[in-house]
Amino acid sequence: MIVKKIHAELLSMQVIPNVDAGLAEKFKLKPYQRSIGLFTTTIDDVGYTAADEATKTSDVEVVYAKSFYAGSAHASGPLSGEFIGIIAGPSPEEVKSGLDSIRITVENSAYFEAINGDDNHALYAHTISSCGSYLAEIAGVPVGQALAYLIAPPVEAIVGLDAALKAADVRVCEFFSPPSETNFGGGLLTGSQSSCQAAADAFREAISNMAQRPLDY
Repeated sequence: MIVKKIHAELLSMQVIPNVDAGLAEKFKLKPYQRSIGLFTTTIDDVGYTAADEATKTSDVEVVYAKSFYAGSAHASGPLSGEFIGIIAGPSPEEVKSGLDSIRITVENSAYFEAINGDDNHALYAHTISSCGSYLAEIAGVPVGQALAYLIAPPVEAIVGLDAALKAADVRVCEFFSPPSETNFGGGLLTGSQSSCQAAADAFREAISNMAQRPLDY
């Protein structure tokens, strides 16, 4: 199957070297976390994935990550997009390193895929060989565990998840019941790296087949 990639766009990346104490309290920063980095993207699940990746490459933690309602097509401003993420670390250098990692992930390894070549119909079937601290906490698994991060429109997501779970030795860690803030659904599955990849492949194939015959039950 030829994959048509849909990459997210980074809309803003900012560093606050010495965050105000009052703001630090609101974000529940640890005493040593004096610097924060903020970024926005046009696709939320890519943003979550990239933020998690930063925790593996730099001394940072994800302290805030949220999707915006209705998606980037209805953003509140030109720099808003669909997602905001904030990472915190002990120094501006560590935070900048984390942001560099986020940029690399967004521009290269994490992307949505057009379903049967239709850019307006997309899914996310991303295998994470070793998760960082952020997604590990969400999924309730140890840091370093493999994950299949699977997202699609509502009906497609449920059909795809069922196929993924039947095709590989994986289990559901987190279920994102549709509709999400951006009107998608999906979940985080865990197992071995090869099992997670098999689950992602099955998710993609089931949705592709369903999309060709949406009324054929």
